[in-house]
Amino acid sequence: MSKLVVGVVANTHLLHGNHAVQVTGERNLRAVADVCDAMPLIVPGLPDVTDVAALLDVVDGILLTGARANVHPTYFDTEPHPAHEPYDEARDAVALNLSEACVARGVPLFGVCRGLQEMNVAFGGSLHPEIRDIPGRMNHRAPRLENGDIHPDPDVVFADRHEVRLSRNGVFARLLGCESIRVNSLHGQGILQPGKRVLIEGTAEDGTIEAIRIDAADAFALGVQWHAEYDPQCNPINRTLFEAFGDALAARHQARA
Repeated sequence: MSKLVVGVVANTHLLHGNHAVQVTGERNLRAVADVCDAMPLIVPGLPDVTDVAALLDVVDGILLTGARANVHPTYFDTEPHPAHEPYDEARDAVALNLSEACVARGVPLFGVCRGLQEMNVAFGGSLHPEIRDIPGRMNHRAPRLENGDIHPDPDVVFADRHEVRLSRNGVFARLLGCESIRVNSLHGQGILQPGKRVLIEGTAEDGTIEAIRIDAADAFALGVQWHAEYDPQCNPINRTLFEAFGDALAARHQARA
């Protein structure tokens, strides 16, 4: 069998403040290569550059990565606010289109952090720009120092911080063989109302939606709010999820062949 190929959606970034580049975290690429045994292909988050239909003709699956930018609130009938910037509307256009197209065509789709949020919005759901502002919710953002800077130690930033309770007999519970896991947490925005085909498969102790699947999808179509790409080489929970994604990639590749 030829090499599996996974499209990894990139983000717009201004290098040195004025040089536009498309970037994605290296851990996304290594998770795909190391655990799925696939070649990651960076996909520009630019709708005038990325032809979604042509892309899905050549890849075996799509990874929607995390990102600093929030999904633009006009996609769910909410006014934008400077406090919730930055936004990346170009990536929004690509990722939302990809979410729908993957499910429609039976292409495996794995959404991580922002990717879960994009999947929800693509199917008609809404987001809250700052989950910690909802009464009773915890602060899901990355740990910070007293001066407000994000903690410099990645092992602290990506450490498991809260429990996720999985739906009994759901896809996640079956894959992981348990009904409770612990995960990292590095997000401000989160799901407010699930989309019409978005099934909740895992929630944090405070009720924040942490794991979803798309109902009646013909292929793998799962999303997680935590950063599963950080350590699937050694974290058994995240490894199992990427292995399941890899199995779905191989099945898609074989069917196409």
